[in-house]
Amino acid sequence: MPELPDITIYVERLHALATGKVLERVRLASPFLLRSVTPSLSDVAGRRIEGFHAIGKRIVWELEGELFLVLHLMIAGRLKAFEKGKAIPKKLGLAAFELDDCAFLLTEAGTKKRASLHVVGSRQALADHDPGGVEVSTMDSASFAARLTAKNHTLKRALTDPRIFSGIGNAYSDEILHRARLSPVRWTTRLNGDEIERLRLAILATMAEWVERLREQTGDGFPVKVTAFRSEMATHGKYGKPCPVCGDPVQRIRYASKETNYCPTCQTGGKLLADRGLSRLLKGDWPKSLESLESLKAERKSD
Repeated sequence: MPELPDITIYVERLHALATGKVLERVRLASPFLLRSVTPSLSDVAGRRIEGFHAIGKRIVWELEGELFLVLHLMIAGRLKAFEKGKAIPKKLGLAAFELDDCAFLLTEAGTKKRASLHVVGSRQALADHDPGGVEVSTMDSASFAARLTAKNHTLKRALTDPRIFSGIGNAYSDEILHRARLSPVRWTTRLNGDEIERLRLAILATMAEWVERLREQTGDGFPVKVTAFRSEMATHGKYGKPCPVCGDPVQRIRYASKETNYCPTCQTGGKLLADRGLSRLLKGDWPKSLESLESLKAERKSD
């Protein structure tokens, strides 16, 4: 799912390329994309675009007359520069946003179409689309600590809950926790003051670093490759690869369709966190350290 750095770049490039222009029409290829009835999607036609902003992971198009389009890309939705008037691709295309001199295509990979578009008729109604998470960049140390420890969650859950913090998802939470040298399963209420501040600074540094990287990659154009898996990442998507800090192999916890990546040496004091699937399979044989894991792998190869 595109997270805060990706959404930031989308908003910046849309603002640079589309603000002040007229949204002539929105062509829908999938009726399931539109999740609102009133106002009508036809009401946006011919309105000037006044700007763009983000609400969490949602992209908001601000149109004249206090009308808004709220676009949630979910996991596999992507925006692309598009040729005005061109047929929307049948397999992946969901909609085309046509301006007076350019267009943007919304696509979504996979069979589960989760991306959504709402037409909103007032700023008051727009607030209903805000899940309530706060951007860490707007918080001081005390307010961040209070927000983090208000309820007892694992760090992974707290960071990725859009009702607590805004714009952080599965990928960047892995990177943040690695930078902060904290386990993804540490309980928020058991952190000391130094660890909480270390986490806050890690969030700020990680997000700022990736926004700048993506700006440099995008340049004056429009984002082409929006992905949760990037070669420069330290742990996310790097299972079995060497940690860039200590060189030990990155490990993972798998649950449902998601995966958490971490470095045992840097984050958990060398302890392996139990993976749900493997824990059921190995039961009492679950290795507790990297050394035990490597020994187990060697034994199974020899069998």
